[in-house]
Amino acid sequence: MAQSAPPPFDPNNPPLIEGFTPTAYHPEEGFGDKFRRKTRENPLVPIGCLGTAGVLAYGLICFKKGNTLQSQRMMRARVLAQGFTVAAILVGVVVASMKPKK
Repeated sequence: MAQSAPPPFDPNNPPLIEGFTPTAYHPEEGFGDKFRRKTRENPLVPIGCLGTAGVLAYGLICFKKGNTLQSQRMMRARVLAQGFTVAAILVGVVVASMKPKK
């Protein structure tokens, strides 16, 4: 028995999946709007990203100047900043999953 090809995907009529509720989609929301909304939801992630980038940049500057001891310290600090950022992401995911659905 030959199976027929599945119907083409229509984004205006997505398939229904039992137990799955899609999140709100905002087609008018641009990149800046989405960035501001996500930053308000979890402000520690952008702070961690900026801290990681700052420590990395300073470590690379120290490396270029030949200050290897300070460069090594900054690379260790970068690892800590990355760990903070990952922890902030995980905390944000847990908090978002515990929020009551509207």
